Amino acid sequence: MDIKAKIKDVSYKVMLAENLKKNDAGDFNINISPAYCLVQNGNNSFAISKWVSPKRTRSYPYERVYNTLNTKVRITVIPIIKDEGKDGERDFIQWDTVSLMSLLNVFVIFAYYDKATKNHNYHNKITDFKFDNDYVISKIKEIEQCHSSALHWNLNELKTNLHSILDKAKESYEIISKESGVELHDFKGINNFKEKIGKEVETFMQFSRGKAERAQTREIVTTQPKESLATLTKAKITITNYLGGQYFFTVDEVEIHDNTVYLIEGKHSKNSILPGKGDIKDGLLKMILYSNLSEVEVNGRKMKCKAVLKLTSKKLHGSLCSFEEKTGDRVKFFSENKMSQGNLDLIDTLFKEAKSNGFTVKTGFAK
Repeated sequence: MDIKAKIKDVSYKVMLAENLKKNDAGDFNINISPAYCLVQNGNNSFAISKWVSPKRTRSYPYERVYNTLNTKVRITVIPIIKDEGKDGERDFIQWDTVSLMSLLNVFVIFAYYDKATKNHNYHNKITDFKFDNDYVISKIKEIEQCHSSALHWNLNELKTNLHSILDKAKESYEIISKESGVELHDFKGINNFKEKIGKEVETFMQFSRGKAERAQTREIVTTQPKESLATLTKAKITITNYLGGQYFFTVDEVEIHDNTVYLIEGKHSKNSILPGKGDIKDGLLKMILYSNLSEVEVNGRKMKCKAVLKLTSKKLHGSLCSFEEKTGDRVKFFSENKMSQGNLDLIDTLFKEAKSNGFTVKTGFAK
């Protein structure tokens, strides 16, 4: 099944975001700051999140970004390359990550690691990565003075600074390799990446798009350990924004009733009564997208679209749905599952967020 859709403006009310710890801009250090925080500089404040890898499937970067979305100015710091060493992985920044952040009005600082140490559990692997903090701070100051949109900033950084940052990353990795005695991946890979993405955003977009499409095709036939699906129906969904930027996702489950396609993002827990907050917020970022889609086509046929976040667990009894909920349903569900106050509050807030933004949350038992 092939789904195509467009997205124009993003309208969404975040309710499940964490309170952001405040940091003073004067002594801010990206390497010791929390994964997401609020930075205060006089009368100005902005939220900052950081990624530990440019790969989106690592360490819940979407959760970190989600927690900053209630702040007017939000910045995320992403390593342009992460090379863990010859015995580990090497990941590069992708266009769709940048495009998605632009759509959410998040300023991206394309950063690089300038320090790391040998991982003594492996012959050729490094750990304890540190960003070049001076560089990150210089970019934060530029954003403070920037009067354009995150989209404009992100595109300009790609056009004017991407090659320079790649060069700095390569130089840093050469030093890290020499000082740690760890063999990294062949530096020709960085040179090839730099050459293939060219100096035009369109070239970078096309190169990343090809890689994303291949990854999307691989994921179609893969069921992740944390997924518990009523069916094995996965589908490709390609979302195009008003700039022509595209996001390539897979939908965990798809249901079609009458002329409506239901895009279901599934989160499952084997050992807890509910999936963790990181999983849930990762799913909510998909809800931000899916609840703002227009001109949806399924195999070329125009359809209406509904977004669904499904939370399942082996430990749950019964089910609950934010859209079909009746008087007494929630009390009965909470009682049968002997839920903690924390889980009660989580579901209450999650259902409010769903109703406010036009998507559905379903919870229930799954094997």
